[in-house]
Amino acid sequence: MEKVVDRFLRYTRVFTTSDPESETYPSTSRQLVFADLLADELRKIGLQDVSCNSYGYVTATLPSTIDHQVPVIGFIAHMDTSPDYSGENVNAQRITNYQGQEIVLDREQNIVLSPADFPELQNYLGQDLITTDGKTLLGADDKAGIAEIIAAMEFLIVHPEIKHGKIRVCFTPDEEIGQGTTYFDVACFGADFAYTLDGGELGELEYENFNAAGAKITVKGRSVHPGSAKNTMINSMLVAAQIIQALPPEQRPEYTEGYEGFFHLTSFEGDVSLSKLEYIIRDHDLAKFEAKKRLLAEICKLVNLRYGSEIVTLELTDQYFNMKQKVEPVKYIVDLAEKAMLEVGVSPKIRAIRGGTDGAQLSWKGLPCPNLFAGGHNFHGPYEFISEQSMQKAVDVIVRIAELGTKL
Repeated sequence: MEKVVDRFLRYTRVFTTSDPESETYPSTSRQLVFADLLADELRKIGLQDVSCNSYGYVTATLPSTIDHQVPVIGFIAHMDTSPDYSGENVNAQRITNYQGQEIVLDREQNIVLSPADFPELQNYLGQDLITTDGKTLLGADDKAGIAEIIAAMEFLIVHPEIKHGKIRVCFTPDEEIGQGTTYFDVACFGADFAYTLDGGELGELEYENFNAAGAKITVKGRSVHPGSAKNTMINSMLVAAQIIQALPPEQRPEYTEGYEGFFHLTSFEGDVSLSKLEYIIRDHDLAKFEAKKRLLAEICKLVNLRYGSEIVTLELTDQYFNMKQKVEPVKYIVDLAEKAMLEVGVSPKIRAIRGGTDGAQLSWKGLPCPNLFAGGHNFHGPYEFISEQSMQKAVDVIVRIAELGTKL
């Protein structure tokens, strides 16, 4: 356990936040620094064919130790941390033998990780937790996944008596800004299927995710002096508000759960003459997803009819799709992960992701790729934490998947 934890703590201190406004790939050069570090580490533990290309993808091979052909299994995690919260100068704290108390992260700012606010803490009584110091995120999303994969590969190298087929490893950049697979070469990677280690709590096993689209709405108003505005002024902000109000309020993220989709207003800026809105649209069901896009388009069309001109423009862009359609035909790979969890004492929690993952885009690129737990909670903010015992269980699951793969 100490190896995976020490690795993770070392990785958290490397600044790797991605940048959604960047026009480079990867979006930040600091990710390339981390990629080189990981490539060196993979070479040192004995992996072969280690590569770090100009896009920041780190790949490596653990050769097969058996004399018959079995599917090649891949394990994937991402290097960047979310730009939603600071990932620089991370100073992780370790809480040993947690007993259900409040954890003061930052006394000066009164930032407290409390079971009253985060009841899932009660699941970790007696375990050892890693938290932030309240000033940054932690980076368990997804440096925990990287640490777990590398620890599992090293364990298999040190224990040649554990038989396994060929295994491929990849660490990707820019997942947090939706660009993690932009230059991922599925054919070159050469795996028959893979798993992302990018999930949350212990036992998560996911092969469904949202269908996703982004919407950019521009409203052009007409600005005149308010003293002579009657029948002339068009206040773009009020028109934008009409669009917001026309969407079903019960389909906002704060009112949805499970398989329920949503319209999420992520940005609204404007003045009388020009307003800009950005939405993300999500639904697990493809038909409902398409209906949501049509509804937004129809609302914009009706607003234009009301004002008698094209004052509203809508730009809709599909972002990713539900991996279920691509994974179900090879569902044995989900069953394999479930069996591995059960055999190492982890209760599988098979659920749909209320979000996306590299695995979704990879599945649609031809590499079926369910998502496994990495062990963290409360990603993308100062309340993020992870159990050291959950990290070790993730290592155990990877190793057992590799073993079970010899029987496919």
